[in-house]
Amino acid sequence: MDQAQKLIAPFGRLLLSLMFIMAGYNKIGGYAGTQGYMEAMGVPGMLLPLVIIVELFGGLALLVGWNTRIAAFLLAGFTLVANLIFHNLTEQMQSLLFMKNLSVAGGLLMVTALGAGSFSLDNLLKNKKAQQLQTA
Repeated sequence: MDQAQKLIAPFGRLLLSLMFIMAGYNKIGGYAGTQGYMEAMGVPGMLLPLVIIVELFGGLALLVGWNTRIAAFLLAGFTLVANLIFHNLTEQMQSLLFMKNLSVAGGLLMVTALGAGSFSLDNLLKNKKAQQLQTA
């Protein structure tokens, strides 16, 4: 892996993770409003704690590169489902948000395929395990 890839992968994970971390954090502060919006869109409000957990912990896992492929795959699925529920193609702004979320899901699927990169907990743990096997 060349030097550019080593630097770009964590930056890409940072940018992707920010959307989820901030969204989860903001849902805590605006809990009642978010719950009401979910219910207005036909989603049970009791699912909000699960949504917050997925966004916060999935975003943090992506950020630090821990179980990155799994986290990215689950966040991609979450994004696609939420996209279908909360955004449509009939209004210009909703259409833009819909396409943005498709792009984010695409980026997450790339992370799923390619992994976290060098600067990640996944890589650190892999190297540590390899060292333990060499010394055993």
